[in-house]
Amino acid sequence: MPPQGLSSARMTPLRVLFALLLASCFTFCLSCQNQNKFALTNPEKSSPKESERKESRAEAGLDSDAVEVLHPTEEWQVLQPGQAVPAGSHVRLNLQTGVREVKLQHEDKLQNNLKGLKKGKRLDINTNTYTSQDLKSALAKFKEGAEMKSSKEDKARQAKVKQLFRPIEELKKEFDELNVVIETDIQIMVRLINKFNSSSSSLEEKIAALFDLEYYVHQMDNAQDLLSFGGLQVVINGLNSTEPLVKEYAAFVLGAAFSSNPKVQVEAIEGGALQKLLVILATEQPLTAKKKVLFALCSLLRHFPYAQQQFLKLGGLQVLRSLVQEKSTEVLAVRVVTLLYDLVTEKMFAEEEAELTQDSSPEKLQQYRQVHLLPGLREQGWCEITANLLALPEHDAREKVLQTLGALLATCRDRYRQDPQLSRTLGSLQAEYQVLAALELQEGDDEGYFRELLASVSGLLKELR
Repeated sequence: MPPQGLSSARMTPLRVLFALLLASCFTFCLSCQNQNKFALTNPEKSSPKESERKESRAEAGLDSDAVEVLHPTEEWQVLQPGQAVPAGSHVRLNLQTGVREVKLQHEDKLQNNLKGLKKGKRLDINTNTYTSQDLKSALAKFKEGAEMKSSKEDKARQAKVKQLFRPIEELKKEFDELNVVIETDIQIMVRLINKFNSSSSSLEEKIAALFDLEYYVHQMDNAQDLLSFGGLQVVINGLNSTEPLVKEYAAFVLGAAFSSNPKVQVEAIEGGALQKLLVILATEQPLTAKKKVLFALCSLLRHFPYAQQQFLKLGGLQVLRSLVQEKSTEVLAVRVVTLLYDLVTEKMFAEEEAELTQDSSPEKLQQYRQVHLLPGLREQGWCEITANLLALPEHDAREKVLQTLGALLATCRDRYRQDPQLSRTLGSLQAEYQVLAALELQEGDDEGYFRELLASVSGLLKELR
């Protein structure tokens, strides 16, 4: 055990040191418990979240009038601290520079354009891309290119055509060397007429010439050219031939030339064609010859009231009546009835047209009024003749007869009512066509051929009651 004086002297410094240690520990503990209150911090090294909170508080405290608003564009712009941007703007953090950037989104641009359009403003178009002058220049170049392309294509096509075809001058020269002559239509018709009219031509050659001539005179100009060199009169004179084939084919040519050609029709009347045609129909001739002659007569009379007047004066209705009453001439009878129907309706249409136009004195109407066709038909017994033709078995023939009966109804009504045979025939036809029309309806044909025939028969029966 040490001496008491030494011990007291040594313990005094130790106690002081121990007291200092206790004070340091106490101070350290207090600093750990109140770190946020007593610790020293570096503002530059504060956490990002704390910085954002500070910025938010700072922005919230700013006056709205003092806020600087950055209006974004199509390009990225640097967003400075304290600047505000419209809602919906596209904001990003540039990882290379560490700054925030902003630009306008595509949807925002579209909305702004639409709003501006509603206010009457023009759309926001990038005018730096194309100007109106650029568009005009581009369009001009496009047209120029198209024309150049078209020109090149035309030249290529012409070159191809030149390769396929040879010039007409070259062909004529070669034809001249080969003694080949290129003839026009009128030159061909002159040659055919000469062959037909030549006494040295055989019957076969004359028939062949008329057959070929008929092909050309179908054209109106060619038929009129036939008049210029006297060819029409040569063919008309052919109707006087003793050879039935010559009469037949001469009438065939005349029928084609007369059709809807007033100039040729007038020349034919003056050349005596009407008399010659009626003579052939009134005499005994082959059926084929009479068919062609009747065809020529119909072509001459249709739409030519002057010819119709001459037809009545020359006894044409009597000639046709005799023709219809001959045996084995049902085909001709139907054609005759069709001709009469056409002539009656022509005059009716001419008078109706004059009433609609309030023109009571056109030349053609005056000519039609001089054609007393309906009285002549009644006097010549055509009311009864037409009614008797309903007995024909063909539906097509009956259709034409029914049409003619309807056209003659105003003139022949009293005679139709006094004809018991006509009433029985119409009743029989009505029953027949009722059955056929019902079959058409079953097959789904709402507007069939037999329904039309039934309507015609029923209409006549109603008129005659």
